[in-house]
Formats: sequence, structure tokens, C-alpha cells
Amino acid sequence: MSGTGYFRDNIAAMHGYVPGEQPRDRQYIKLNTNENPYPPSPRVGDVVRDFDWTWLNRYPDPLGDVARDACARVMGVERDWIIVGNGSDDILTIITRACVDQQSSLAFFAPSYSLYPVLAQIQGAQQVVLPLTDNFEIPDDVISRIAGTRLLFIARPNAPTGNAFPLDRIDQLCGDYAGIVVIDEAYADFAADNCIDLVRRHDNVVVTRTVSKGYSLAGVRFGWACAQPSLISGLMKVKDSYNVNALTQAIAVVALDDQSCFTANIRRICATRERTAAALVAAGFQVLPSAANFLYTRPPGAAADFVDHLRSQGILIRYFGGDYVRITIGTDPESDALISAL
Repeated sequence: MSGTGYFRDNIAAMHGYVPGEQPRDRQYIKLNTNENPYPPSPRVGDVVRDFDWTWLNRYPDPLGDVARDACARVMGVERDWIIVGNGSDDILTIITRACVDQQSSLAFFAPSYSLYPVLAQIQGAQQVVLPLTDNFEIPDDVISRIAGTRLLFIARPNAPTGNAFPLDRIDQLCGDYAGIVVIDEAYADFAADNCIDLVRRHDNVVVTRTVSKGYSLAGVRFGWACAQPSLISGLMKVKDSYNVNALTQAIAVVALDDQSCFTANIRRICATRERTAAALVAAGFQVLPSAANFLYTRPPGAAADFVDHLRSQGILIRYFGGDYVRITIGTDPESDALISAL
């Protein structure tokens, strides 16, 4: 029997999620994986330096209650509205495992986060793919097209396009949809608004967040979901026993509590985002309005050639095929290097 013959048919046939490139061959300006270019809160360094490693022979808190409290303070809710995970991808996996199987289906928009179809394939669930309109907005006939599905993923701001769908449109979808709506807010820290109020109004809404982007902590893997307690208690049944390690929990708490550092970094990135967008437009690029820490843009020439040109200049961006590229917002010097390379 070949190696793949041991797997379920759907696993053997699928392609796994492909992360952004993390090169080791040379030093690049990395504008390809939406990482925050600035260091995290200095309090994180204090935690790492002072962490009592002698306790590592013990399991961490299985529920992460201190970390849940920190998340709850950010969201303005109580602890029982929060579940934490090994990055928000872990949260998305928990939700998918809890809600769909081979006899059910889930829905998501396209283009959007490329993990969603992978999660469906792992479960053997059917997929309902909903193409966005020509200007990357939600089509009018969504509810009729997703009737019978059990799960709807909405990335807001959307990735890779960067736009934030109108709140009233999302609110309407949550009220009209019979299944669970997962609002993936990985990039909400860079937006002018968010969907947390929808969690209070609708008992079928889950909002997911992460410290990877706004809090400069992609390397520690910590995320959470906020939903009404009845949903959280169901998700708790599915999560791994100890899904967030002790050091990550400690780091997440101090980072979430240092809102001054967080706010300063967000402001810097948003300012650089607007300056970079203006420079791209001046160079003949079509740039979508962005509420995230990246820009989705159409070069005046072939997108693949533009990606190759930047790589030759030591700059990495993300290309998914087609006419558009995605450019992460870096520091001001990194933005200057990008603009010079145009």
C-alpha cells in the first residue's frame, strides 16, 4: 500500500493549505505574509525573561482562564463568552469540526482566506463557494444560495482584498441565516469598526480574533473566539485538551493589556498604508480601499512579472494568480524601498 493509501479518500485527494513563503536563502523585505513589522509590547520581553521554566513539567491551564479574561476585557464581555486557541486558525478548525461533517456543507466567499476550503475538505464537507461581485462586495442573492448550509465564513476585513463589508449587510446576513456565521476578524485591528456588537444581538454569530497581526505576535500562535456562552460551551467540547501552551498564555495576557503599545503600532501601520496606496496609484496601479494591514492592487503590467521584479530587488509580496497582488504594509523604510522599486 502506498503512503497515501492509509488516509481517508478526501485527505488523499486534497491539497493542504499553503502558507506564505518564509525564505532562508537571503535577507528579504518581507511584504508577503501580513506580519506586523514592529516589535510587540516590551512587556512581552519581561514575561519571556522572567518566565518560571521550572513549571514546564506541568500542563498549562486547559481553559486558559487568565488569557480568556484578557480577551474578554478587549471585547467588552465576560469570560464565558470566550474560547482561546493556538492561533485563530485553531479556532476556525474547532468550529468546523464541531459543526460540519460528510453529510453537511459550509459556505464562504471567493476570493477569501484560502484555509476555508481546506477545512471543509478535511471534514469531507460540501462547499458552497460564493463569488464576490466585480467590486469585491457581497452579492445580493447570498441567502438563497446558502440555504441548507450549516456554516458561513466571512472574513472582515476580507483577505486578500482588504475591504470591510458594510456592517449593516453583515447584520442582515446574520439575522437571515439559519446556520452559524463565523466572522473572521484577523485584520479588524486595522479597520474603523468591527462586528462585536453582532455577537450580542445574534445567538448564531462567532467572531474570531488573533494577536498575530495587530499585536505583533505571529510567532506565539494565540487567537480567540467570542460568542454567546451557549456556543462557547459547545466549542469547548471539541478543542484539544491543552491547546494553548503556558508561555503563550502569559505573553498574550500582557500584550492584550498593553493597549497603548498596540494603538501606537496600529496608527503607524495605517498611516504607512495610506502613503503606500497613494504612491501605487501615482505609479499607475489600481488599488482597492483597504481596512487591513495590506493592499490588494493591480499593477499596470503583468502581475507575475511585477512579483518577479520585486523579488530581484529583494522584496517579497504575495501572488495568488490572476491580475492582482497583495502587498503587506511594512515599516516606512520598507515602504520607501517598495516605492523605489516601482
